[in-house]
Amino acid sequence: MSDYLVRGVGANKQFRVFAAITTALVEEARRRHDTWPVASAALGRTLTAGLLLGANLKGTDLLTLRILGDGPVGAIVVTAKASGEVKGYIQEPHVDLPSPAAGKLPVGDAVGQGFLYVTKDMGLKEPFTGNVELASGEIGEDVARYLLMSEQTPSAVALGVLVSPDCRVMASGGIIIQMLPNASEDVLAHIEESLEKMAPVSSLVSRGMTAEKIVASAVGGLEVRFLEKAPVRFKCGCSRERIKDILAALGREEIEKICREQEKAEVHCHFCGELYTFTGLELENIIKQL
Repeated sequence: MSDYLVRGVGANKQFRVFAAITTALVEEARRRHDTWPVASAALGRTLTAGLLLGANLKGTDLLTLRILGDGPVGAIVVTAKASGEVKGYIQEPHVDLPSPAAGKLPVGDAVGQGFLYVTKDMGLKEPFTGNVELASGEIGEDVARYLLMSEQTPSAVALGVLVSPDCRVMASGGIIIQMLPNASEDVLAHIEESLEKMAPVSSLVSRGMTAEKIVASAVGGLEVRFLEKAPVRFKCGCSRERIKDILAALGREEIEKICREQEKAEVHCHFCGELYTFTGLELENIIKQL
């Protein structure tokens, strides 16, 4: 199943819902950053959350989600675009912790205590940034806390990543349900009951359920009108030409110093893990162009 995201409204516009299948893009992130299982789950949940939170972005709008905890995985940074492209990295990809229960990765322990920051760049003078203290480090609960505390939107958030014994990402996805101002107590209670009965999102994705069927399960059969279905993917905007421009910006003296001391330059992109190497001859050509 290809990765994609759906957006919809339900029950006479009493709630809105966003759901996504993100298995392939999270597996690509795992491969690029060589993450171990608990780091794969933490980064994968954050990548999915970034896409879901950014589902209402328009044009060139950007959303950046930063989770800065004191746990062993360190910082997690994700950027999502209106086009459905997402990229991200985790500071410490090689973290191994004992699991609290069979089949459950200790993401909360790996993330620790700290803060979640959401920055929305909508082309205005200054980007808007909201933040909230982490509720558990499990990512889903923390995003729900952010939506309630910072955006005053009561929300249910479920995120999941299933990792195989050989460390590959087998299933990944997520859902956000946001109650709108006219929501009735009956609809709220019905959705809460349905979510309590629902299996973990990663389990549903691994069974081959579509995002639409996951939504149906989450809302307990309430009517949902889907407004959009769009592909999502892991994509970084870095390129050899862009890195070349960054090197050029260092100036003649700094590039000459690199030539003398290292004979080449290696630039590593944090977001996608790509490594760009420039030989001494290529560095000399950059100096000539300056």
